[in-house]
Amino acid sequence: MADVAAALDKAGLTNTHVREYVEHWAGVTGASQIEVVSAADDARLIQEALDAGELLPAGEGRYYSRSYFKDTARAEERTIVATHDEADKGVYNNWRPATEMKEKLVGLMTGASEGKTMYVIPYLMAPKGSPLEEYAAGVELTDNRNVVLQMIRMARVGAEYINDLGDSFVRAVHVTGDLENLGQGTPDDKRYFVTVADERTILHFGSSYGGNALLGKIAHGLRQGSYDGWKNGFLVEQFMLLGIVDKETGKKYHICGGFPSASGKTNLAMTLAPDALGDRYYVEFYGDDIAWLWVGDDGKLYGMNPENGVFGVAKDTNEKTNPTAVDSIVEGTGAIFTNVAYNPKTQEVWWEGKGDKPTDLDGWEDWKGDLIADRQGEEVDAPWAHPNSRFTTTLENVPNVAKDFEEPQGVEIHGVIFGGRTRDREPLIRAIDDVAEGVYDGLTLGAEATAAADGLEGVLRYDPMSMRPFMSYSEGAYAAHWLEVFSRAQKKPVFAHVNWFQRGDDGRFLWPGYRENLRPLVWLMQYMNGEVEGERTPVGVIPKRDELLLEGLDEQALADLDTILTIDVDRWREEIGHRQVHLEQFHGLPEEIWEAHRRVAAALDDA
Repeated sequence: MADVAAALDKAGLTNTHVREYVEHWAGVTGASQIEVVSAADDARLIQEALDAGELLPAGEGRYYSRSYFKDTARAEERTIVATHDEADKGVYNNWRPATEMKEKLVGLMTGASEGKTMYVIPYLMAPKGSPLEEYAAGVELTDNRNVVLQMIRMARVGAEYINDLGDSFVRAVHVTGDLENLGQGTPDDKRYFVTVADERTILHFGSSYGGNALLGKIAHGLRQGSYDGWKNGFLVEQFMLLGIVDKETGKKYHICGGFPSASGKTNLAMTLAPDALGDRYYVEFYGDDIAWLWVGDDGKLYGMNPENGVFGVAKDTNEKTNPTAVDSIVEGTGAIFTNVAYNPKTQEVWWEGKGDKPTDLDGWEDWKGDLIADRQGEEVDAPWAHPNSRFTTTLENVPNVAKDFEEPQGVEIHGVIFGGRTRDREPLIRAIDDVAEGVYDGLTLGAEATAAADGLEGVLRYDPMSMRPFMSYSEGAYAAHWLEVFSRAQKKPVFAHVNWFQRGDDGRFLWPGYRENLRPLVWLMQYMNGEVEGERTPVGVIPKRDELLLEGLDEQALADLDTILTIDVDRWREEIGHRQVHLEQFHGLPEEIWEAHRRVAAALDDA
């Protein structure tokens, strides 16, 4: 049995509530050693991981990690929110009774870390001194060194963040389990990823991957955080957050927003100004995945990215789609690549969409570790990297990270946007003045499925506020909470819906996207300021062509502009019917949301 007290004393971890928690779970899991870690331990732990073969070098100061082949993504069907009140059950949160799930997880974790080191990771999902600090502290216990290294990049790690917080911390326990014998995807699947939200406890068993194992990120940063926000008056969302600096006027604006998977959230968060606008506008990066929002004492809405790093999808990340990301994972950054292709002879990494595929196959291994040169038959054309392969890097490595990203007071939020990948119905941007209609728009956010399913052509996969996989309480209460928080904001941000993905009849994209996406966001801030008026439609205000900054756009984009600045009324009337069915799933939806739905439907009928 590990000497817990001695390990905690050595690390200077003095919080008695944390000490009791570590002692308890060390006994349950049977860990042989206890080690408290901080960010200062990174270099030593990296070397230990290299020596053990858990990491491989990917050039100077970069590293490569490979998952067990059945453990490469979040497992939503095994992810559960548990509380003691069945009223918390929603359509999407996969609710189960807390007592049942705690008993099951304790059973699975008992003795499961025998012979291993239990790493104690005290962390903070906020800058120290934040108004939300008491909800941002956590202590993750894990038996996996790679999880420690990823957490050091994704959170603020060290005993100093939790010693003075008493009992106000999230208890997060991660046990890897015997990955090769967990029955992944079978009726005997032993994996469970449980957030006991009303006890602020996270119990994850059966994975070493990403959101299943980095418990500060999704389990705390989104699921537990959103439950805490519901009970304590703030919002926690899967939102990006960026800043736009107008160098001519000196004004700065902050925009946050939700985008379903494959709808361009990270690329937008890390965007730069297009060359033609670079002399006037500068874009600052705050975060690509999570935002916590609250109303300050001055009546303004504030926001922050609780994370300290980026856990980005590697696929299709390149100099054109996201040059900022590419620059944040160069040699010397300490970046960790997971499940991309790797060449141990040259220490190079590669993924689909990175650039030209290497023609010399000597040494190249795919994400499973198999030699690509040995492939035969159908395997020859299989992807080299897993579609969900990742890179992990710290915010300080991002070239245009905002200078004030560590300021505890957060930044004022001027715009809240939603954006789903749709080939029609959604114009380039439409501003929404009414709060209830803005919340309604977020609740009906959707994107086209990445592959056709069920023959439902034209029906979006709805993803409310992009929080569908991360909901921790019922959707009706969630909508009411949004309305309540915004009712307290005396200065309200403007809402908008954006879409970079309209296609022409020939299938081509009608908007160039990427850095050009700054143009409609600048228009939105001008609209908020009353500098432009736009054109009113039944579903919001759309820019007039001459209100957009068009300098530098190519001829094709200019020719297509009229199409993406119009509303297809018939298509929208059809969409309203789908929205009706979607919203009817949610018990207790506030009447204000239904009123907003009826207003939009009536406006379309009159159009």
